[in-house]
Amino acid sequence: MTHTLYYVYDPMCSWCYAFAPTFDEVKKKLNSNINIVYVPGGLAEHTEEIMPKRMQEQIESIWYEIEDVVGTKFNHDFWTQCTPKRSTYLACEATLAAKEQNKEEEMIYSIQNAYYQRAMNPSDKNTIIQLANELNLDIDLFKKTLSSEDNINNFAQKRDLRQKLNLNSFPSLALKYKKEIYPINIKYNDSQSIINQIHNLSENVYF
Repeated sequence: MTHTLYYVYDPMCSWCYAFAPTFDEVKKKLNSNINIVYVPGGLAEHTEEIMPKRMQEQIESIWYEIEDVVGTKFNHDFWTQCTPKRSTYLACEATLAAKEQNKEEEMIYSIQNAYYQRAMNPSDKNTIIQLANELNLDIDLFKKTLSSEDNINNFAQKRDLRQKLNLNSFPSLALKYKKEIYPINIKYNDSQSIINQIHNLSENVYF
């Protein structure tokens, strides 16, 4: 029987970026009967308004906190070279549009690298299109999918799923067995602890 591991994320969530290397290790160690479902939860709705200066300072302070706690490095030039907007929905929709060309994970990593290392703004459509080009996507199809009603509805369904799963933090992991959902405690620098939780659930629940 195939079981489902839900991963709730936002490509513009700094804690999700910090978790990415550990999650990569988790994926390598998972049993083959566990299917990963990515759930872009959507941190912030579409807006063209400039992020208030106080919010910019608060978010940059989180980057410094992550650097201290997890060891992840950020390019802080973003805050001087870009015009920040509190808007992540476009980035989430881009991952779903890329999924239609089997490059969901690649788009997630591309957005994270652009935002946190290249001082680019994934809230801007031009940035998203550039990243799609760099991933060698069919760019006309990507543009069409990105703005389509189906893609927008798909993202709305993902947000609804996150709420039904009661996974309200970013990132979040949960294992589904039949109709039961089992939250997984995330350790940012300890992939084995996550694997152990999943395996323990497998032993105690599945059989």
